[in-house]
Amino acid sequence: MAGFLLHTDATVQCAHAGGATPDATNPRVKVAGGATVVLPASYSVKPDCKAPRPNAGNGPCVKGSWTSGGATRVKSTGRPLLLDNGSATCVPTGTGLTVIATQRRVKGA
Repeated sequence: MAGFLLHTDATVQCAHAGGATPDATNPRVKVAGGATVVLPASYSVKPDCKAPRPNAGNGPCVKGSWTSGGATRVKSTGRPLLLDNGSATCVPTGTGLTVIATQRRVKGA
């Protein structure tokens, strides 16, 4: 399914409103001035995750790994570019990452 390409300036958050940034980027392909992200992709969640701490819950979110959402027809360095409609799972909470905003010019399929 088609979606917009994710890049370093995209706004991504965990389910508890913690900001997330990609651990690695792909500088060979840029959109809206930012490097894109390829699968497999992991994101680091910032310490502002609001999940309850271990005594009251299993949070906060630390990492998010994208399990789907790679373009099947658009690749760079032989790897699929990450699209905004993919799904990710955070550890240790098991919740997902959500793309809040990304560039709206370049689509991949």
